[in-house]
Amino acid sequence: MPVVLSSRLRRRWISLSGVHSLAENILKAAGASRSDLSLLLVGDRAMRRLNRRYRRKDRTTDVLAFPVRKHSARPVPRASRLVPALLGDIVISLPQAERQAKRAGHTLEREVAVLIAHGLLHLMGYDHERSAREARRMSLRERAIARALRLHA
Repeated sequence: MPVVLSSRLRRRWISLSGVHSLAENILKAAGASRSDLSLLLVGDRAMRRLNRRYRRKDRTTDVLAFPVRKHSARPVPRASRLVPALLGDIVISLPQAERQAKRAGHTLEREVAVLIAHGLLHLMGYDHERSAREARRMSLRERAIARALRLHA
């Protein structure tokens, strides 16, 4: 389950090896341990550009997920489950994550874990913006991952 981690930040916000390990553990907890993931840490300006370009929202955001392929309701063929697959890219704005962590009263590491899990679920086909039912389904899955990682409050 290779995680490719890159940072475009000059300031040392967080341990990159710690984020790498965290991402691997989140893949395991989400049942995607045979999948590959690309993770990019950026600042607010870069995130705002990405959000404007791909979502037409001219503001920064905490996390964006770019799946490699669209998900369907059909199950993945059994043979395909044995071969690692690239799920996609997750981009996290560390300044935004830091602000959110302060507001929530927890660490930046915990906030980054929450954002990786959220982005990963989007890559796996979950979409909280689709419907209230899907939002509940995604929220339950996020909480299950948090419990598995012992991130709950």
